[in-house]
Amino acid sequence: MKSDKEIKCIVWDLDNTIWEGVLLESKAVSLKPGIKELLEEFDSRGILHSIASKNNYEDAVLKLKEFGIDHYFLYPEIHWNAKSTSISKIQTNFNFGMDTIAFIDDQEFERDEVKSQHPEVLSVDALEYEQLAGYSRFNPRFITEDSKRRRLMYQSDITRNQSESEYEGPKEEFMASLNMEFIISEAKEEDLKRAEELTVRTNQLNATGQTFDYEELNEFRKSPEHRLIVCELKDKYGSYGKIGLALLEVKNNSYHIKLLLMSCRVMSRGVGTVLMSYILTEAKEKDKKVFADFKQTDKNKMMYVTYRFANFKEVHRENDIIVFENDLSTIQQFPKYIKVNVM
Repeated sequence: MKSDKEIKCIVWDLDNTIWEGVLLESKAVSLKPGIKELLEEFDSRGILHSIASKNNYEDAVLKLKEFGIDHYFLYPEIHWNAKSTSISKIQTNFNFGMDTIAFIDDQEFERDEVKSQHPEVLSVDALEYEQLAGYSRFNPRFITEDSKRRRLMYQSDITRNQSESEYEGPKEEFMASLNMEFIISEAKEEDLKRAEELTVRTNQLNATGQTFDYEELNEFRKSPEHRLIVCELKDKYGSYGKIGLALLEVKNNSYHIKLLLMSCRVMSRGVGTVLMSYILTEAKEKDKKVFADFKQTDKNKMMYVTYRFANFKEVHRENDIIVFENDLSTIQQFPKYIKVNVM
């Protein structure tokens, strides 16, 4: 199954892939030429790294630390189980589509095993590692400040999730302890690269599955008939970055939500409806009707449920687009544990 989607995560084997040699046979393995620089380059592009290796966990992690590259790898799977199982766990932890993952291994058997279970995954022979940086799928159209900080943001997520798993008490109390701040603002020109990236990378929580490039978004930003709204989430561990986007078509008596999306990274933080509630509240204050487009894709069923739960009702269909309307009789309140700031 071929895909042209940008790669979001590279899953590396270790023996004869990251390093020369087999760790179980000799502790004197050596890092392959250019690997450290390659990891750093992909990290700067916002591409994340993980590991699927058949090895002893403690020995492998110790060797990665010795080479000074352990910090690049998130959710490593180092054990003796099938690598297809490792890929499944890594995909679940990142919540990425399988078709945005690349798997690099020196053994054809391992690549075929992964391919048999996950045909969407891009399997790459380790012999090709030096060419990877030039492949189109490993070159994001834009490299934004958020993408440069992506690994650090995921590492903060891991810390948050660990704190949550150790927290004894109601979930709302834990959420309140995070001191979350949700910031809503009209998009500025410097936000557009990240806005385009959001439309390309967000699948599950994208109401139409539609993507827009920088130039299109800039036209909407400058158009008096449209509003382009972005939102950011922060907490005591740092910023999640720009995590949401809405495109409104503005008429005298209505807002029409042409695009609404939210990063999957914040699904567990209970902020999925904050931007929507903000739009609905403002529309009610200005005595405007609210319509919204929804186009079903193979991944965004949750967004349909979100619209229906927020009291949107289908009024008609235009080809494959469902048009909803909200009568504004019931608007979900912002969660009490989140401070919402409108800039």
